[in-house]
Amino acid sequence: MAPVIRALRATGWARCIVVATAQHRDLLDQMLHRLGVSIDHDLNLMQDGQRSSELLARMLPALEKILLDEAPSAVLAQGDTTTVFGTAIAAFHCRIPFGHVEAGLRTRNLDQPFPEEGYRQMVSRIAQWHFAPTQRAAAALLAEQIPVERIHVTGNTCIDTLVQTTRELTLPKQTAEKIILLTAHRRENFGGPLESIFKAILQIADRFTDVKIVYPVHPNPNVQTLAQTMLSKHPRIELVEPLDYFAFVELMHQSTLILTDSGGVQEEAPTLGKPVLVLRDTTERPEAVEAGVACLVGTDTSRITTIVGRLLEDDAIYGEMAQKVSPYGDGHASERIVESIRKTIQENK
Repeated sequence: MAPVIRALRATGWARCIVVATAQHRDLLDQMLHRLGVSIDHDLNLMQDGQRSSELLARMLPALEKILLDEAPSAVLAQGDTTTVFGTAIAAFHCRIPFGHVEAGLRTRNLDQPFPEEGYRQMVSRIAQWHFAPTQRAAAALLAEQIPVERIHVTGNTCIDTLVQTTRELTLPKQTAEKIILLTAHRRENFGGPLESIFKAILQIADRFTDVKIVYPVHPNPNVQTLAQTMLSKHPRIELVEPLDYFAFVELMHQSTLILTDSGGVQEEAPTLGKPVLVLRDTTERPEAVEAGVACLVGTDTSRITTIVGRLLEDDAIYGEMAQKVSPYGDGHASERIVESIRKTIQENK
């Protein structure tokens, strides 16, 4: 949301009020500082071991009080988190139009990812603006009978941030050592699937002695405990603390290959020309797969090691995937979002 916040604050007509639920306190603060985003209301709702229902129970009254006090003309939130779902409901209760940034992503499987797929489908029923990152996302919304005039294809704002960041950073040069970047933290991969992924990582590290695997480990105990148990002793696997966004972009740039179950990384890696293997059975972002720069590999140990091996051993196969394409945006999504809101508000005056 940072580029949307900046775009709104740069207008002469909008007062942009930023609310943080702090659903991920430890990851949020570093981003706020580095991106220069100031918060007007910090709810600080994060608690260790909280369930989504408990978070919602605290979030809804807190958000509704802010909305009633501030009386905004529109409410925006991005993605498919509990925060987005709660914000949409709070705005609906207060009868304030809600704009869903990154709307229309679908797997059609409520278990993949859980609970995100359910959240985004439910949010779409009550949103006023649907800011779809791609034409495919817009088509998914149309198939659900969302009125066409409420759907705006904008690109994804994460690409806005990535484009701006790569302009500002002095990116490091590629090294002779091959770096594989791993990110794995999805709830549906906890337990057996994550163990299968880590087995593949160990086999890759054993097989390719010129490869270093770097894994910024998510703070969730379900991830931390297994990662430390299975991966920490291998000399070519480096477990690191979660990186701030700028350091993470630098690491993506240095990487030869990226393995991830993250939605955002699936969008960012192709923009940087990095082949990305998606550690999930389904994806709501199939555009990169269709473009040939991403591959859906799931969590099966053998499949992961086989495909990584092909990419590392065959320059032609690697070259086909290492293409700079950006199916998720051109760096101007936030401008389109702000203009759509301005037009609607102006028309309703």
